Amino acid sequence: MTSVPYHHPIGILPADIDHMGHVNNSVYLKWVQEAVVRYWESLAPPEAVARHLWVALSHEIKYRRPAFLDDLVVADVIAEKVEGARAAFTTMIMRGEEVIAEVRSSWCCLDSVSKRPARLAREIVTKFLPAA
Repeated sequence: MTSVPYHHPIGILPADIDHMGHVNNSVYLKWVQEAVVRYWESLAPPEAVARHLWVALSHEIKYRRPAFLDDLVVADVIAEKVEGARAAFTTMIMRGEEVIAEVRSSWCCLDSVSKRPARLAREIVTKFLPAA
C-alpha cells in the first residue's frame, strides 16, 4: 500500500545547468534528497523530526526528458514501504503532466544522537502508509 503523493516544488538554478544546456543529471539527486526530507518533515511530528535523520542507501533513476532553466518542475514523492529502519520512496520529477525522471530510492532512518539505525514508531509509519 502506498501513500498519497507529497508535492515538492523545485526551483531550477543557473548552476544546475550543464554544458549541454539542460539540468545536469547529478542535480536530480539533490532534488530527491530535498523532496524526501521535506515530505518527512511535513508528516512527522516535530519531536520525531528532531529525533530522526534520513540517509539515502540507494537511488535508481530513469531519466525520461531533459529539464531546462525556465521549466516549472515538481517532485511528487510517495512512501512505498517502511520496514524497521528502512523505507522505500518513489519520486516522480514532473514538468506539468510530463514525467521527466522517475526515482526509486531506499533510505535508512537514524537516531539523531547515536547515528545508529532507528525503527519508526507505528503511529509515525501510519502517517506515511495509512494502511500499515
